[in-house]
Amino acid sequence: MNIQFVGLPLHQVAQTKTSGLDAYDNPIETHCSDGEAYPCRHCLGETPAGEDYLILAWRPFETSNPYAETGPIFLCAADCKAMAPSDKVPTILVSPSYLVRGYSKDERIVYGTGQVVQTSKIAAYARELLADPTIAFVDVRSASNYCFQCRIERT
Repeated sequence: MNIQFVGLPLHQVAQTKTSGLDAYDNPIETHCSDGEAYPCRHCLGETPAGEDYLILAWRPFETSNPYAETGPIFLCAADCKAMAPSDKVPTILVSPSYLVRGYSKDERIVYGTGQVVQTSKIAAYARELLADPTIAFVDVRSASNYCFQCRIERT
């Protein structure tokens, strides 16, 4: 099973930045990076020290349903290039473990798939989940803060 890690799509990021509003219609916050970890969910890289980043509520789903979770994310304030889809775990995933969960094509949680997984085992677990044809994609979220990190898809 071939997989790819992907960041948020450019069209969604651009639309959100243009509107200036997050998933709750709150104004997007702008801050300056002090060099700590502010991982952009579009380029899947860290916002460099001295550069601005955005904090906003994000719902990484096209539909609105009870399973369409919303959580806080960071984005580079300046335009950034999306990370090319890759089967390699993104470098922003630096915590020891993450919540990894499968979703159906109608963007609903597939019960029994959500597990806290060691970072080194995320790709293997995603391959296992995506071998099930009822799972359309896998999301990676922070195990401690619940922030959306990235999506994993079949190639």
